[in-house]
This record gives sequence, structure tokens and C-alpha cells, in this order.
Amino acid sequence: MTTNNNTDTNQIGLEKADMSAIIQKLNGLLSSYHIFYINVRGYHWNVKGEHFFSLHQKFEELYTALQIQIDEIAERILTLGGTPMHAYSDFSQHASIKEDKNVHDGKTCVQGVVTGLQSLIEEQRNVAAAAEAAEDQGTADLVADYVQEQEKLVWMYNAFLG
Repeated sequence: MTTNNNTDTNQIGLEKADMSAIIQKLNGLLSSYHIFYINVRGYHWNVKGEHFFSLHQKFEELYTALQIQIDEIAERILTLGGTPMHAYSDFSQHASIKEDKNVHDGKTCVQGVVTGLQSLIEEQRNVAAAAEAAEDQGTADLVADYVQEQEKLVWMYNAFLG
């Protein structure tokens, strides 16, 4: 078993100086995920109308997936030697997504999902580019997988909107 004795690198051999920017970007992304998660929970709880049953279920599927991704992002931050943000006040301050309150109409909820996903995709592309530049392939691959999955969701939710 090899140990990392270089104080300039983290536990997985990446330069600490390079990782501080990646950790900051990941914490911003973690914040965006949390706000989006809360929005989707709100859509799930409050949606009304003719598509209630299908949207209620779809929103639950989405927020369940977001819970897993939130955990993976936080664990990646820890792997890189950082500390994941964990307070709502931090999330609201650093997120690229804003709260979406008191939404009940199914189409408006779906539009909120599309807008949130598009924002996450843009932010994750930025994180992936920075991670690749810092030779952090693990982070780049993690968010690239999310982007691919979310691009398909954008297409599907947009198809619902017509």
C-alpha cells in the first residue's frame, strides 16, 4: 500500500492548489442541486391538474435521483480534501438556481424542471472543463455522466410541454 507523503497533493495524488478551485465549483454545484431538489419536492407535493398522477410520480423519480447525486457530489468534495457545504443559508447564497415557490400548475412545474436542469447542465459543463484542466478525471467523469442523463430529461420534459 502506497501512502501520499507529498504535502502539495491530496490523498488521491492531485495538486491541492488546483483542487481548491474544483472544490469551490463543486460546492456551488452542490448548492444548486439542493435548491433544485427542494423545488422538485415542491412540484411533487403541490402539482394539480389533469396530469397530476403522471407528474407526481415523475417528480418523485427525479428528486430521488437528485438525492443520490447530491450525496455523490458531497463525497467527491471530501475525496478531493474539501468540506461540503451543508447549511441552507450557504446553498441559497451559492446556487445558480433560485427557489421556485407556490407553483401548482403542471406545465409551470415542468417548465421549472426544464429550467433547473438546463442550469445544472451549464454549471456541470463548467465544472467538467475546470476538472479536466486540473487533470481531475474523476470529477469530470462524474459530472459528465450527470449531463448526459439530464440532457435526455430536458428533451423528455420539453416533449411534454409540446
